[in-house]
Amino acid sequence: MKYSFRHGIIMSALVTVFAFSACKKDNSSQSDTQNDAITASQETAEAEGEYDDATEIGLSAGAGLDAGATGRVDGSSNERVYLFADLQFKIGLNTIVTVTPADSTFPKTVTIDYGAGTICRDGRFRKGVVVLTFSAPFRTTGATVTITFKDYYSNRLHIEGTKTIVNLSSGGVLKYSVDVKDGKVSWPNGRSFTVTGTKVVTQVAGSGTATVRDDAYSVEGSATIVYANGTTVTRSTVTPLIKAVSCNWIGQGILKITVNNTTVTIDFGDGTCDNKAILKWNSGQKEITLP
Repeated sequence: MKYSFRHGIIMSALVTVFAFSACKKDNSSQSDTQNDAITASQETAEAEGEYDDATEIGLSAGAGLDAGATGRVDGSSNERVYLFADLQFKIGLNTIVTVTPADSTFPKTVTIDYGAGTICRDGRFRKGVVVLTFSAPFRTTGATVTITFKDYYSNRLHIEGTKTIVNLSSGGVLKYSVDVKDGKVSWPNGRSFTVTGTKVVTQVAGSGTATVRDDAYSVEGSATIVYANGTTVTRSTVTPLIKAVSCNWIGQGILKITVNNTTVTIDFGDGTCDNKAILKWNSGQKEITLP
């Protein structure tokens, strides 16, 4: 079974930024409700990208444990970093990774301490602590990873809550679920919202080869975001979203986004690799360009 973690995470919600922005450009006399929908879609897309990033951190650390990493890794040196090859892009010079117990037994806790803040190798600014608890080696079917945050910031966002990843793989096919509970995202300007959600990621192509270039993944799930002022955003897959590693965009599937009483769907097409999708709403539809 292949575990191409860095390529397997799909941040599908980011396209909502372009979806609502496309509406905005076409109508300069929008109502306050429409403008609220645009702002909410942009903020929730940014936040979901950060939660997906935390999933990548968890899966990348799991790959390191499967490779035999134990003990402590100082991000300022190269000592034992190679054992966390997938995690390297998520740590900076001031990051300290600690594994306890420092042996081959489970359950095991991986603590990633970004300290007062550091620019990581992927260009993202992180500070605070991410704690990962592994019930077993993650490549074991049924294994769980619980992710919690301690005063954790990624770029400009303060991220809180608990994420649980469960390995649902069988027959050599990678599959896992991701649940977010008690999630909260806060911006420097004081805006914040709570978030709950679940998704299932399944490898649908490429499991029988060593290369990741022929891999493809499907994502199904839903999320609910509630602002302090009562604005509610729901996002759900109508049909699974399919993303091939060899393509920069989601190629197939339908995503529904509702902000209060405003609902749109995004149809990503029939599997063709291109940057086009169809945005649909009650009174019409238009083709949009994906980022």
